[in-house]
Amino acid sequence: MSTILYGIPNCDTIKKAKKWLSDNYIAFTFHDYRKDGIDNDFLERAESELGWEAMLNKRGTTFRQLEEQEKANLDKSKALALLELHPAMVKRPILFHNNAFYVGFKPAQYEEIFC
Repeated sequence: MSTILYGIPNCDTIKKAKKWLSDNYIAFTFHDYRKDGIDNDFLERAESELGWEAMLNKRGTTFRQLEEQEKANLDKSKALALLELHPAMVKRPILFHNNAFYVGFKPAQYEEIFC
């Protein structure tokens, strides 16, 4: 069973998730979107469980700086293309554990997943 935490290392929420995992002695691999990349296969697999709306961070700087035409009429195809082009727009973290994807970090959520 492998556990992978996907995100960007300087994100505060990622830091909290990494600390929680380490403090609870859970072995995991960290996948840095910026260093390790992000591909359509990962996005399609995660989207099939989470939905593109849950994966797209509309509150972040990267999304807000897009041209209005890029943000207009978002659908699955357009959103996944934007996420592949701009990995910083993927909500963080995405956790893969026991062949399932989870988005976000809350200690109570991780308690349910791992305990």
